[in-house]
Amino acid sequence: MVELGAAPGIRPRPSLWRRLDAMARAALPVAATVGLLILAGAPFGIPDQAVLGPTVAVISVFFWTLYRPASMPALVVFLLGLLLDLLNWQPLGAGVLLLLTVHAVTLRLRRPLGAAGLVAVWLGFAPVAAGAAMLLWALVSVLDLRLMPVGPALFQAALTAALYPVLAIPYAHAHRGAAAPERA
Repeated sequence: MVELGAAPGIRPRPSLWRRLDAMARAALPVAATVGLLILAGAPFGIPDQAVLGPTVAVISVFFWTLYRPASMPALVVFLLGLLLDLLNWQPLGAGVLLLLTVHAVTLRLRRPLGAAGLVAVWLGFAPVAAGAAMLLWALVSVLDLRLMPVGPALFQAALTAALYPVLAIPYAHAHRGAAAPERA
């Protein structure tokens, strides 16, 4: 039986290795994010190192949701937020809500930013980073039942916006190469 809408031509038989390759390529965004979260949580003794976890998580969720949303579904974002909470000793739920909010906002921004260049996406990401830092500050303040200082939140917003190109450039290379399941 011929499928309607199927492109004519010879297709390679989906072997086990081809399916494993496609699954590995689809899992690369999540694996890279988990690896960076674990690396950011490692005790290196860097001053204010606690902001690196949320910074890496927000950048990763934003980038992969913008360019490859099938590899970053809401359930995965939820689990990444839970991992972020556990690694950063934050109140449980703060990282989850943070990353799910970034995910939802990024899905709304896919149409205007999806085809834009790095600078335009970076400018679109800066308010998302600021909003994410303020949301995390508010959540931690509410869950700790005390008003936290706003200085670290401002530092986190600036650091997240500044580090976006540092992660986005290698992510863009991976997006076009190793993370592209259609190339499997």
